[in-house]
Amino acid sequence: MDDVIKYLPNLLTATWETLYIVSFALLIGGFFGLILGLVLYVTRPGNILENRVIFAILNIIVNIFRPIPFLIFLVALQPLTRIVIGTGNGNTAMVFTMSMAAMFGISRIVEQNLLTVSPGVIEAARSVGASRLRVIFTVILSEALGPLILGYTFVLVAIVDMSALAGTIAGGGLGTFALEYGYRAFNDPVTIAALVAVIILVQIIQFLGNWLARKVLRR
Repeated sequence: MDDVIKYLPNLLTATWETLYIVSFALLIGGFFGLILGLVLYVTRPGNILENRVIFAILNIIVNIFRPIPFLIFLVALQPLTRIVIGTGNGNTAMVFTMSMAAMFGISRIVEQNLLTVSPGVIEAARSVGASRLRVIFTVILSEALGPLILGYTFVLVAIVDMSALAGTIAGGGLGTFALEYGYRAFNDPVTIAALVAVIILVQIIQFLGNWLARKVLRR
């Protein structure tokens, strides 16, 4: 317990770094993942902006990058990270890498959730003269908002996991804290403290995501 108290400032700093990394990774990866998933959905054969060429190209790209284990993705993206960020280490570099990884996973989640929207709702909107873009942004996204929130909650928890793994290699956060002050120092209480911090963070995220989704679905 004394060791935990001793390293408490470091634990708080690591928690803050994790929040920073996770928040920006979700913000950036979530935005581009939403755009990519939306384009995948609307360009599917038989859909509102059908384009078989665009769909096929994007589908192949997502299928290539999405299944790559994050650790391999993290290492493989180091050269690009150095070009874009200027370094392969640090929290900003982690945000860039995690945003890229999250983008492909989110795009597929977005596409799958949008597919749950009833075609009848879309046809009804089109029948009253709504333009394709209006249908996309005011009907399709609105109807799928609840499932999308749950999907993003799932991804956010996965990003927390990624941040812990990336922190052991390229930056800060709870992963680095647990490795440096816990595992390498054979200090089990400190490792457990980092584990508890991650569990609490994940529980808060899951609770807020479920609460928000319920509010939306009860509209």
